[in-house]
Amino acid sequence: QVQLVESGGGLVQAGGSLTLSCAASGRTFSRYTMAWFRQAPGLEREFVAGIRWSEGSTTYADSVADRFTISRDNAKNTVYLQMNNLKPEDTAVYYCASKYLSGSVTPNRYNYWGQGTQVTVSS
Repeated sequence: QVQLVESGGGLVQAGGSLTLSCAASGRTFSRYTMAWFRQAPGLEREFVAGIRWSEGSTTYADSVADRFTISRDNAKNTVYLQMNNLKPEDTAVYYCASKYLSGSVTPNRYNYWGQGTQVTVSS
């Protein structure tokens, strides 16, 4: 049974940093793309960043490309999202997701989801 468990969310002031973690279990993810999405109240779930587990290639939404970094630790089967220079508009529930083979910015193409972790950025 595949499980994705996020952690690391919290309350931070604008300009601050947080690192989210996604612990993955239940299968070998070497042929999967792992991604972070976020959803703010009243808005659609949106793509934030993705990483191909095997080669480590990454993609980012334009809004976070110069501030966020996605990475993975093969030994720990964990994906991270380092978030720097956070802004109030980054406030959302952040979700980890996985998809077989290539990634996508479309949420419904992902097979597995975590429960989400809240990130709140105060101004």
